[in-house]
Amino acid sequence: MYFLTGWPRRLLCPLKSKEEPFFIQPSSQRFYFAVVSQTQLSIWFSRPSVLIVSYIESVKAATQFGSYEKAEWKPDDSMIAVASAKGYVLMFDVLGGGDDRCLYEPVYPRGSSRMKLNPGYKEEQCAPALSLEMKKPVDLEAPITSLQTLQEDLLVCTADGYLHVLHWDGLGSNGRKTICLTTIPFSLDLQSARGGPSLDLEGVYICCMEYCITLDGFAVVLSDGRLGFITPLSNTISADQLQGVWAPDVTDGTYVAVNNKYRLMAFGCASGSVLVYTIDTTTGFMQLSHKLELTPKHYPDIYNKTGAVKLICWSPDYSVVMVTWECGGLSLWSVFGAHLFCTLGEDFAHRSDGTKKDPIKISSMSWGAEGYHLWVIPNKSERRTEEEQVVQDEELKTPHKNPSSCLQAGIFQFYFIKSALTVNPCTQSNQEQVLLHGEDRLYLTCGDPAQVHSSLDTHQPPNRDSSISQGLSTLLGHKHWHVVQIHSTYLESNWPIRFAAIDTAGQCMAVAGRRGFAHYSLYTRKWKLFGNVTQEQNMTVTGGLAWWNEFVVVACYSFNDQQEQLRLYLRTSNLDNAFASVTKLHSDTLLLNVFRDMVILFRADCSICLYSLERRNDSPSPSVNVELLQEVSMSRYIPHPGLVVSVTLTSVRTETGITLKAPQQACMAESIMLNLAGQLIMLQRDRSGPQVREKETAMNNKKPLPFCPPVVLAQCVENVWTACRSNKKKRHLLEALWLSCGEAGMKVWLPLFPRDHRKPHSFLSRRIMLPFHINIYPLAVLFEDALVLGASNETVLYDGLQASSESLEALFPYCTVERTSQIYLHHILRQLLVRNLGEQALMLAQSCASLPYFPHVMELMVHVVLEEEATSREPIPDPLLPTVAKFITEFPLFLQTIVHCARKTEYALWNYLFAAVGNPKDLFEECLMAQDLDTAASYLIILQNMEVPAVSRQHATLLFNTALEQGKWDLCRHMIRFLKAIGSGEMDTPPPTPTTQDPTSGGFEFFRNRSISLSQSADSVATGKFNLQKTFSMPSGPSVKGRDVECAENMYIDMMLWRHARHLLEQVRLRDLGCFSAQLGFELIGWLCRERNRVARVEDFVFALKILHKDFLWPFPVIPVGCINSPLKNGKCRPVLSTRLLKSGSADSLLHSDMDTAPLQTTQNTSTWIDGMAQRTTDMDTASSALSNQQSPQTQDAFLSLITNKVEEYSIGSATDLTETSSMVDGDWTMVDENSSTLCLSQAELEHISMELANKGPHRSQVQLRYLLHVFMEAGCLEWCVVIGLILRDASVIKQVISFLDHPEIPPETVKNIKNGLLAVEAWASTDCLGYKPFFNLIQAQLQQLLESTTEQIQVEAFQPSSQSKLGGAEGQICPASPRPEDSRGGTTPLGLTLPSLEPVGGFSRPLSEDCPDEPIKEQEDEEGAYDCTLS
Repeated sequence: MYFLTGWPRRLLCPLKSKEEPFFIQPSSQRFYFAVVSQTQLSIWFSRPSVLIVSYIESVKAATQFGSYEKAEWKPDDSMIAVASAKGYVLMFDVLGGGDDRCLYEPVYPRGSSRMKLNPGYKEEQCAPALSLEMKKPVDLEAPITSLQTLQEDLLVCTADGYLHVLHWDGLGSNGRKTICLTTIPFSLDLQSARGGPSLDLEGVYICCMEYCITLDGFAVVLSDGRLGFITPLSNTISADQLQGVWAPDVTDGTYVAVNNKYRLMAFGCASGSVLVYTIDTTTGFMQLSHKLELTPKHYPDIYNKTGAVKLICWSPDYSVVMVTWECGGLSLWSVFGAHLFCTLGEDFAHRSDGTKKDPIKISSMSWGAEGYHLWVIPNKSERRTEEEQVVQDEELKTPHKNPSSCLQAGIFQFYFIKSALTVNPCTQSNQEQVLLHGEDRLYLTCGDPAQVHSSLDTHQPPNRDSSISQGLSTLLGHKHWHVVQIHSTYLESNWPIRFAAIDTAGQCMAVAGRRGFAHYSLYTRKWKLFGNVTQEQNMTVTGGLAWWNEFVVVACYSFNDQQEQLRLYLRTSNLDNAFASVTKLHSDTLLLNVFRDMVILFRADCSICLYSLERRNDSPSPSVNVELLQEVSMSRYIPHPGLVVSVTLTSVRTETGITLKAPQQACMAESIMLNLAGQLIMLQRDRSGPQVREKETAMNNKKPLPFCPPVVLAQCVENVWTACRSNKKKRHLLEALWLSCGEAGMKVWLPLFPRDHRKPHSFLSRRIMLPFHINIYPLAVLFEDALVLGASNETVLYDGLQASSESLEALFPYCTVERTSQIYLHHILRQLLVRNLGEQALMLAQSCASLPYFPHVMELMVHVVLEEEATSREPIPDPLLPTVAKFITEFPLFLQTIVHCARKTEYALWNYLFAAVGNPKDLFEECLMAQDLDTAASYLIILQNMEVPAVSRQHATLLFNTALEQGKWDLCRHMIRFLKAIGSGEMDTPPPTPTTQDPTSGGFEFFRNRSISLSQSADSVATGKFNLQKTFSMPSGPSVKGRDVECAENMYIDMMLWRHARHLLEQVRLRDLGCFSAQLGFELIGWLCRERNRVARVEDFVFALKILHKDFLWPFPVIPVGCINSPLKNGKCRPVLSTRLLKSGSADSLLHSDMDTAPLQTTQNTSTWIDGMAQRTTDMDTASSALSNQQSPQTQDAFLSLITNKVEEYSIGSATDLTETSSMVDGDWTMVDENSSTLCLSQAELEHISMELANKGPHRSQVQLRYLLHVFMEAGCLEWCVVIGLILRDASVIKQVISFLDHPEIPPETVKNIKNGLLAVEAWASTDCLGYKPFFNLIQAQLQQLLESTTEQIQVEAFQPSSQSKLGGAEGQICPASPRPEDSRGGTTPLGLTLPSLEPVGGFSRPLSEDCPDEPIKEQEDEEGAYDCTLS
């Protein structure tokens, strides 16, 4: 509501005086402030904040009267009464200096446009010159305790128990009346019999008193601490016409301040709390409304040490109250007790180094005009220490300077910005923006700046319908405010700003000050002011501002016409009365509001007027036709017009649940909502009469329905919000009424609908009022988004910047205002469930299920209920948690909600939670059945803490196997870590947390941006790069038992990995096998060595070949018709393939032949797969950039990447760095004459080139197949080498494998299987895929050699068994337990086989020195430390 901003300002008195001010009192309009010191009365002006005049008492008079103590203004600001210590009331006349006398006036440079203003308005910008003249003093012969002004009288309370009534002018027959307090009868209420005084008031006097206009009485604090209210029974104040009531059970009152708008009396107490009372209208009893006190939750150090309440000060609009205590500090509350800020905690009470600072103690304070400033006079002791510090500093700098000149009076000015709702409540209905205004600027919620700029560029407003609901992106785009500086020309003449309004789209604002108004557009970034200043100064806004479509609606008073008017000004035209639609009004307008195409006015005679608005385009500039629809008198129900806080026209009605046509009724004005001093009153249209039969009458002749008698809906209401639009999907939220109720939080008056258009139960209420608490002060409600928007004060310390410890920066932090928001949906759902309205809660929740934070709403509801019930000390007879759990099962996010809530809740509450929602083992199995593996992993954490390790391992194994099958590698890595942690957890004693950890291994950082050496053993992988961090680490020197457990756990994990690899190989899923190996660091070569003669066999070569074609999107080869006569057949000419042609040769552009070839086995999602591969290229680490660089010959690296829909933030390196020449990887076979830059290709050559492109698969698949070929070759799986060699149509691979088959250690079964496999493929190619025939012709000699093979012995040095022999040179042992050294590139394989020379079919290869420069390889080694293998 009100928010402190910036630093306070210190005002120093220009007069040299040792007297210090201690009391400040504002005039009625708060333009002048009377400041009192011991013998001085000074008057300060508000803007500019300067001293105008100071009256200094003579020494003789000061001795006679005593020192000044307090002062009071006459209501018309023409006199000031000052109370002195010796019982005198000194009357001063305030004499104005005339029109042409100004103490300060602005000086503008010559030629400035501001000099053109009419001279008559000059005084609006100037500080007037005033003088003070003392009249005859009045001696009351007793110390004065209180001064209170009435219209023509001054009430003075004295310490002898008397109440004096003085006339301001001191003339007339009754110049002075005296009433003794003991003669006033006091009782508990006004209905008690007046049998004389009921309180013993001997020796008691009034120590504090304030008059309340709307209650027509005086709130008093008696000297014995009792609280009372004295009301005159007639128009005159006399002893026999006064009656008092007193508040029971209170004896420590210290101060009182009244709120005229809400009829509240705030009494400060010695305990530090403020008791807010109201008067019961029927009995006159003093009823406690609420308390204002600091809570131990937010202020544990100070809440009970504040001392007595010293001062209470309501803001000018009565929406907030400021309180200070004897110990100091300032605290701000809203009218019904919502706490806004306090200076006794956080940065106000502590320095940046953490030390405490004493709160500033206050002797007097007062709000400035419109509540933009708080004028504060600190205590004498506070000021003395501060000024002594200043003196010491000055004396150090200038020793000869007179120190007394530095002792100047100091007044602090605190700056506030406030919500536009405080004085212009029309902004609260139908609005979803937050608008705050300071004295010279506006703060509004601005959303996505891109959206704002896009609309600004066009300088045209967006479609009205599309911008009605801005949604989350606009209103919650970021935390910043859009700050608009109010035009200085308007501000100087019309300060202070009294009203502000914003349109529905949040793009246009209007402000009104003392005279006239101005408006601003975000579309143009410009202000519009009246072109004619006379028109501006001849009107003053009285009832507020509002926007209707493109028009500003103003309720104003015209000085020229001497009457109230309703005016509408078009935003796009010039601001001039010539373009205004003017309607005369018969009474003063106090409040204004707009609902759709209607305006509702509340007038000073307590009547409500409804006007219709209709836009007319018949004239050159659009105008508005305004017609009076209805007039409703409320004088019977409203005791005083000033009590009405807001008036709102809404479509809300109580019968919403009956009719099924409710969405259409959102267009109609069904009821009037009136906030009468915090009581929300509803007047509904009376539909019970015969007007239902008038449907046949024309619409323009139809009279509006009358209104029923008012009904009170709620108490303690500060603000009201309703929506003026309809939405069938979210009827609950849009047809509800939202209330802000101070410390009671918020309330929503929710409609209840029958489900599925059934007839509602007769006993079911049509609406229900649901209270709920929120942590912010609400300023706007986003109806469809189920959000409340607000603002809060934040502070920043700058006390380290200044050397002086008493500077303003050291005394106070810098205050800022932050935007805040809060979800409220879970509160409403919970309240509905508490009231057994689960069906309504389900309808409401389903309508909001599309909100992005709906899962968070569900979590919050479970969490709040769980915390309350599980931590309750008393048994709960009817727990709500089972109901909430059953409610959440209606939504698909039930499983996630429960586990997320559990993991954010302490372990002690888990048993209570799962007793209500179900066994976590069952929930885990549900997740597995629903294939929601991530949620299942979260349940594993629950199971690990609630079950024995065996159960955790069992469920973890299930999840691990499922994740392996689905290729969720990230989850697999976490599951490996989890399984190891379970194994460690089975030890008898829990291991301590180590002080240091291996920097190379770290939990979730496993295998990120690294490549694997496939030659490393399983042990070295487990202990080296791929050590999976446990949830708790083992001691640095584990026991033998711990090592056994760890070994067993590793073996258990390895067994599952081996089983999955076997499963993949049996199903010929080589691509998945490669991804599995690369992602999980699986030691593939070592495993294949062991499985070489078991599962790593190829049973059906033709089937395997077909599967590889399908998995790698590799086209079956085709041959052109003229292939036999091609000049390229014998390899006499080398084809020249450009990089661009290669890139275009994807699987989408495969050439189909008319020959009898089998149909190409390609899947439909080919292009998607290739696109995914291309996208993943950008996610590779730096080493993979060589793959896309095809401009020059260089080292290429093979990468296997998983293709998933889920974006993973892992860059997976290759399991081995396969280095190939770019001519092999890219097919960039060039034949360029050094002396010629042109190429001459015949038609036949071009046909052959196109066939070669058509027979090749995607580049990524080729790299993956080469990688797998290398892996199988190292592992000695010759059958798979043959299959991959066939699909690549690489004759050198087939030749090399067949040459190895003569070795005696090759099992005869392998030789036989390869021979039969090749024959089967050849037979299949002859019938089904003729494209393979040229390749078989090329290897015919090797086939013949295989068929006629003999069993010659080859020297042992060329083929050593992998299990026993040692390799020469740089080779290590070939057992799986030892890693292959990184410098073994170019050596022999573990089987002793020389790696095949992978050449193109034509047999042309480049020299290694050209294609494989050393530098990229070295760089790769340094970066990744992985094993590299060069394919020559």
